[in-house]
Amino acid sequence: MNVDSLTQHFEEKLALVKASVMSDSFVIQLTTIAVIYCVAFLLARQVKKPFKFTREKPQQGAHTMHGFLYNLGEALFPLITISMLKLTTVLGAQFQFDAWLLEIAVVVALMLFVNSLITGFVENNTIAAFMRWVGLPILFLHLVGVLPLITSALESMAISVGNVEISAYGVTRVLLFGGLLFWLGRSSNAIGQDIIRNHKSLDVSTKEVFAKLFEVALFCVVFLLLLNVMGINLTALAVFGGAVGVGLGLGLQSIASNFISGIIILLDKSLTVGDYVELEDGQKGIVREFKMRYAVLETYDGKDVLVPNEKFISSLLINWTHKNQKQRYRIDFSVAYKTDIRAMVEIIKEAVSEHPQVISGDDVPFEELPDCEIDSFGDSGVNMFVEFWMEGVDDGKNRVGGDLLLTVFETLREHNIEIPFPQREVRVINEQGIGIRNTTP
Repeated sequence: MNVDSLTQHFEEKLALVKASVMSDSFVIQLTTIAVIYCVAFLLARQVKKPFKFTREKPQQGAHTMHGFLYNLGEALFPLITISMLKLTTVLGAQFQFDAWLLEIAVVVALMLFVNSLITGFVENNTIAAFMRWVGLPILFLHLVGVLPLITSALESMAISVGNVEISAYGVTRVLLFGGLLFWLGRSSNAIGQDIIRNHKSLDVSTKEVFAKLFEVALFCVVFLLLLNVMGINLTALAVFGGAVGVGLGLGLQSIASNFISGIIILLDKSLTVGDYVELEDGQKGIVREFKMRYAVLETYDGKDVLVPNEKFISSLLINWTHKNQKQRYRIDFSVAYKTDIRAMVEIIKEAVSEHPQVISGDDVPFEELPDCEIDSFGDSGVNMFVEFWMEGVDDGKNRVGGDLLLTVFETLREHNIEIPFPQREVRVINEQGIGIRNTTP
């Protein structure tokens, strides 16, 4: 008997579904959905067509804004579809039309829209999978109206610790929204800093200042939103701010000093990304990046030296490329005393001038041309030096000094100019007073 009643109930439901599918209302809604999708597709295509950033897919190394706008353009079709479907359901409700199929279509379109956003904007595979397998089901439950029931069930699962009540719903909300907020903060920070650093009308130091201020402001906003999600009253920040002030005065003064020093360095433009600097303790390197607490110096042997920002202000600093990339360098050598110095000087200057990285030519000021002079008279020969100017620092990829030493050596040998070496003169006097002279190298 139960089996017969169950079969009868199933047949009644199946007949109701068939009646609904074969009804004029179903056909009208299905046709409306198809028309809306076609119109939305054509409209989105026409909107993207005039703009290069939304029409052409970004290539490797393209600007971050190009990729952002292209992904936004790809999400335009489902966004227009959702808007038109929602508008149709509202109009149907106004005319007392049962648009149940249109409401289902709105839910499906919303799910597709969110999935397209995840595909276009979330690069991390783990986060994307988390959003698809956790975020999308939560969104579906909210759209079909089941989420409030689950929320009530989670709120009932709570424990009390003193005056604080911790519920499963509160923990879940903090984990989900906290992770989402920090992901949005990191993604927005990366995009915002990339846009600022690619701005051509600003110099490097100004870009770094704006980038750091943007980073600090963004994470402050994320922190405040997270406190709001956790249900913490923001007026409690007054007490927290006082505690932070005491901490800055006692234990965090070094961190605060480094942070403020970094802002001062970027504002007064005494140090910028790409400068080659030498610290008081002998550390040398190219400034590659400024952080909130330190700067990164990259040495020519591949090491990254993390230098606290305060050190750039409180100690002696040599900035080799502060105002001008041109630098003057010198190499030393010696020749024998019998050398024709005047002729040799011209030969060496001509040889040095032929190096591709040495500044030379008719349009170069006289004081910047290669110059060869006598430094001093040594024990074994005449000590000479060559001065020259070049663009950049003579280290790492340049190695001009080493090249020129080899050039000078080959030039001297080519012209049979002797490079002296130390010699000693020894005198041995025998008992009969006869002196014997022996010269050895």
